[in-house]
Amino acid sequence: MKIEQQLTTRIIEAVQALYDFRITEKEVALQKTKKEFEGHLTLVTFPLLRASRRKPEETAADIGRWLTENTSLLAGYNVVKGFLNLTIAEAEWIDLLSEIDADAHYGFKKAGADAPLVMIEYSSPNTNKPLHLGHVRNNLLGWSIAQIAEASGNRVVKTNIVNDRGIHICKSMLAWLKYGHGETPESSGKKGDHLIGDYYVAFDKHYRAEVAELCRRFAAEGLGEEEAQARAERESPLMQEARAMLVKWEQGDEEVRALWHRMNEWVYAGFDETYKALGVSFDKIYYESETYLEGREKVEEGLQKGIFYRREDGSVWADLTAEGLDEKLLLRSDGTSVYMTQDIGTAKLRFRDYPIDKMVYVVGNEQNYHFQVLSILLDKLGFEWGKSLVHFSYGMVELPNGKMKSREGTVVDADDLVAEMIRSARAVADEAGKFDDMSEEEKQEVARIVGMGALKYFLLKVDARKNMLFNPAESIDFNGNTGPFIQYTYARIRSLLRKAEAAGIVLPERLESGIGLSTKEEEIIQHVADFAAVVEAAGKDYSPSAVAAYCYDLVKEYNQFYHDFSILREEDERRRAFRLVLSRNVAKVVRLGMSLLGIEMPERM
Repeated sequence: MKIEQQLTTRIIEAVQALYDFRITEKEVALQKTKKEFEGHLTLVTFPLLRASRRKPEETAADIGRWLTENTSLLAGYNVVKGFLNLTIAEAEWIDLLSEIDADAHYGFKKAGADAPLVMIEYSSPNTNKPLHLGHVRNNLLGWSIAQIAEASGNRVVKTNIVNDRGIHICKSMLAWLKYGHGETPESSGKKGDHLIGDYYVAFDKHYRAEVAELCRRFAAEGLGEEEAQARAERESPLMQEARAMLVKWEQGDEEVRALWHRMNEWVYAGFDETYKALGVSFDKIYYESETYLEGREKVEEGLQKGIFYRREDGSVWADLTAEGLDEKLLLRSDGTSVYMTQDIGTAKLRFRDYPIDKMVYVVGNEQNYHFQVLSILLDKLGFEWGKSLVHFSYGMVELPNGKMKSREGTVVDADDLVAEMIRSARAVADEAGKFDDMSEEEKQEVARIVGMGALKYFLLKVDARKNMLFNPAESIDFNGNTGPFIQYTYARIRSLLRKAEAAGIVLPERLESGIGLSTKEEEIIQHVADFAAVVEAAGKDYSPSAVAAYCYDLVKEYNQFYHDFSILREEDERRRAFRLVLSRNVAKVVRLGMSLLGIEMPERM
């Protein structure tokens, strides 16, 4: 914020002039004045007492007088114990608003060629099922973190690692061979990821029935319940077939690989549709079918260097007891890799492709231990960013009826959720009469923007570290802390500006001071100006929820102003122009803030 920067500089000068003592910017503790006191900014004088060698109240009074006599920044000041409350002069607020108005991307830093390169991984889908509500939260968090990182002055690469190999993939493939009768996305009219997901559920259904039948047979032979269950799962012909298919895949069997390629292409086409609907994308996609071999090579390299060790059964392990952890398996006795090995391989490819300064993994909190271990292993293997990798650990999305289970087909499907949110937005808007003067095409587009805005805001406004309960009905509300409430305020301001333009009101390039600003108007300028600091802090903390909270607070402040003050009907031309420019910049900053959450803003609602 320009005013805070100016004040900080002048306070340093004041301390030097008054006490012949040089202080640093870090020692200047400025904060917003509490609402019960007069002023805009408050200087905490206690860090300055070693310079003044005077009482807190005396120090505050000294600095207040010096600032008033030597700068034009203040309209007044007051001292409350060791706190110096500063009232900023109106001309400073007008100048600040004019500068913000001239900056189309206020609050955003442009990344230079030498800016840090941050790679952000999110999504990480399995190719045996469509994306669900948990994936939606992951994708929206990843996308938003990437936008915030870029707005904070970083170069950003958005990546996805697709889990396209393993027993779960073979289950869907085997079920399609057995029960599919050649069904395709074209013949069924289903998206490819949905079609494959259906066969994953079908496998589980047949497998459960098979295990139940085997359990009854083994129980009749005299086995106990637990022993019968374990034997049934072990000897299930269906599961044995799936494992045999995985072995063939590992061996490069042409027929199995051809089927795998064909079904994965169906899934990728389906994923692309969902990503487009969510408004997310990637700069680079990696595939576990490629990275696991790289990981195996890297582990073998670590074995040769003595970083890892091999047990008698041939398995390879990392001993992390010195780091306070346990021993971690990296290669099984048959030479096959585990997830950790695949992540090491993916890291190798990423470091080869990009000069990464920081790596951010957007993955749920159930993987906290995994990434703690991965960080240590990558550092041991020589990856420069290994020790400083960031695991953006977020909580799970829960439903009123419990957790989601893919294999049982009880997930909230991402595509169904998107469609339902858009339908709900349309129904609520129609009922409220908000779409009465729009064409059908415009109604559909606004419903899409509002429905997706409601979904994204609901999922991103919550502190990501917490588990959350998803309630679609709460998100589609034009009042309260919701996406539609913020979007409606934006549309209201855009309508106001169109009316001003239609009335022939021409706004000046530079606002004049001497208008006589109200406290509320000064507060809104201060709030708008805070956006730059909010973006910077959100970038450091990886916090979309901080941006969401800022946007909500700003529109609340503006709506109160809109209710209490005349804008178009204001007779004083200078005051009317100021209020229109203020409104224009509230809309601009809200649009920029919501864009960091991946939320579009409608021109009309």
